[in-house]
Amino acid sequence: MNYFKHENALVESDKIGNGTRIWAFAHILPGAVIGDDCNVCDHTFIENDVHIGHRVTIKCGVQVWDGVTLENDVFVGPNVTFTNDPFPRSKNHLKQYPRTVVRRGASIGANATIHPGITIGINAMIGAGAVVTRDVPPHAIVVGNPARIQGYSTTSITDAQDAVGSEAGELNIKINVSRASVICMPMITDLRGNLTFGEYGKELPFIPKRYFIVFDVPSKDVRGEHAHRDLHQLLVCVKGSCCVALDDGVNRDRVVLDTPAKGLYLPPMIWATQYKYSQDAVLLVLASAKYDHADYIRDYDEFIGLINTNK
Repeated sequence: MNYFKHENALVESDKIGNGTRIWAFAHILPGAVIGDDCNVCDHTFIENDVHIGHRVTIKCGVQVWDGVTLENDVFVGPNVTFTNDPFPRSKNHLKQYPRTVVRRGASIGANATIHPGITIGINAMIGAGAVVTRDVPPHAIVVGNPARIQGYSTTSITDAQDAVGSEAGELNIKINVSRASVICMPMITDLRGNLTFGEYGKELPFIPKRYFIVFDVPSKDVRGEHAHRDLHQLLVCVKGSCCVALDDGVNRDRVVLDTPAKGLYLPPMIWATQYKYSQDAVLLVLASAKYDHADYIRDYDEFIGLINTNK
């Protein structure tokens, strides 16, 4: 036995990794698989169809039920509740439980509740007491009941509001994410109202061949969550506001779009997610090409793999 087991722990599984530490009153059933260098704290229960990666921390009072996978470097706080049956009845067991996956590096705060069959993305952060009812994007910070995105981990906030003005048309503000930028459009104001515009070769970094408009998005919903292989886009919130999280595979940033005089340029191979839509938000998106399903990258691991391949 190359792991530590407290004398008051009950470990029935023989699939425990090297250097793992299992503390008092933990109970691990025979089918569970636990990786190396994990820390399983007091009064935990781990069922059979459970897969736990390396360097995972499970704090006191957690039950990990059938159907749960915790990937490498996951942190599970005290009294986190996993669930595996959307409609439980006494003595009525499912033939197969929905798979709940917590991706590598994610953290779940104390007393959070995780609904069955969802995926918590890479490096996501679940706030204490949150009730997670739907998939959580990579790097997202979610809180509340039901849990909603409040921000993204390891991002800064870029806000070009102060730079927007009548002479700001050619201003291109760099952000942490490579090749993406905030473009401040000219703003003309007089007694008749306001006007903002963009011209190719100045504010517009490409000739648009398509546009689409996103509106009436509930504030709890998330849009985007993909990258493009070749497509260039320019996002302008012509009414209301929304946030856009950007990821180039190395750096992340967040841009607040809250005026039609501010545009966000997204070149190819940038993972982008839109969230925190105001109730009146209307988002205009200009695209450099017609719709092509094959141009979309919707799996974050595939995106990271392509970024690493092209380095």
